[in-house]
Parts: sequence; C-alpha cells; structure tokens
Amino acid sequence: MPNTSDALAQANYQVRLEWGDAGLRRLAPAHVVVVVQTLGLTARVLAAVESDGSVTASSSDPAARIALAAERAGAHVVVAGIRNAAAVAAHVLDVQRSRGDRTSIAVVAAGDADAAEGAAPRFAVEDLLGAGAVVAALGDLGIDHASPDAAVAGEGFRALRGAVRHLLTASGTGRLRADAGERDLVLAAAERDAASVVPVLRDGTFVRA
Repeated sequence: MPNTSDALAQANYQVRLEWGDAGLRRLAPAHVVVVVQTLGLTARVLAAVESDGSVTASSSDPAARIALAAERAGAHVVVAGIRNAAAVAAHVLDVQRSRGDRTSIAVVAAGDADAAEGAAPRFAVEDLLGAGAVVAALGDLGIDHASPDAAVAGEGFRALRGAVRHLLTASGTGRLRADAGERDLVLAAAERDAASVVPVLRDGTFVRA
C-alpha cells in the first residue's frame, strides 16, 4: 500500500489540485503550476498584465509565496482564474507541445490565509470555481487525465458556470470586497474568459506570457 505522502501526491494524474503552501508541498513536482486566487492575486496580476504592466511577487503575500516556491522548484508558473481560464489552458497546451512530452499540471488554489508562513488557508468558494474553470478548460483541450480532486472542481464549475456571477458576489470574500468599494473587481473576476492574457512568473515578477 502507498504511504500517506504518496497517496496524497496525485502523481498518477496529469492534472492535480491542492490548496495553499502545504498543498503545493504535498503534490508531486509538476512541470506547470497554476496559481489561483480569484479575488486576490489573480485579480491584481491580471489587471496589471492586461495593461502591459508587471507585478513583483512578494513573499509576504501567501498566494505570491506559492508562486515563488513553485518557481524555485523549477516549475513554469502561471496565474489563472475564471477570467482567463481558456487562455491559460491554451498556454499550457503550447507548453506541452514545445516540450514534446506529456506535461504535468498542478492547480493550486490559494484560498484565504493570513500572512504567516504555513498558515492553513480558509476554503474560498471563488478559488474553487477559478480552479475548476482551469481544469474544465484543460479538459476541453484534451488534457483531461485529472485527479479526483481536480475532476470534482472541474465538473463543479461546469455545473455551476451559469451562476458564477451570483456565487462570487454572494461569497464571503466577494461581500468583503464589495463592502470595501471593490464590487467592480468582483464582477470583472466573474466574467468567464473575458481576458486573453496569461500572466507568468519570471525571476520573481509576474509578466505577460
């Protein structure tokens, strides 16, 4: 029988899903790591990259810390959410074609956590939907050998995609953002495939692929 670490690594699957720093460490090393924080890092980085800007990854930001750890481990790191899931899936397919070999993909949902390293993330429905959007988009392109964790997220997104706007605005994080005057950010994040850009992490900075 596999030991606990092997059983949780999802190494037998091409598309994997986990949560937070600890989740990234649990997963088997992947060629591509997709970091999802729909109303946090993803929204900030997408806004900058869509305007031809860049964002320096800060180790004090839990979601950025995941990306930095993945880059240090040698992965190709991208940032994704509902807004650019199809573009990210197409980018991953291009990476696989350029490698000429099957490419493993770890989708890491950041969730909400305080800044303390190792803090357990709070489950965030918007990140589950964002991760699910990426898994579903990969499946649409034939990259569909997904772990049970990833498959549930992907099919959950497919089933609920018509309600994404409501789910994001009604979520705890969405309500907090709205109360802080950022309702437009929430609505933009809910726009499925409205963005065609793919932010990638290069030497600690998020830039357009």
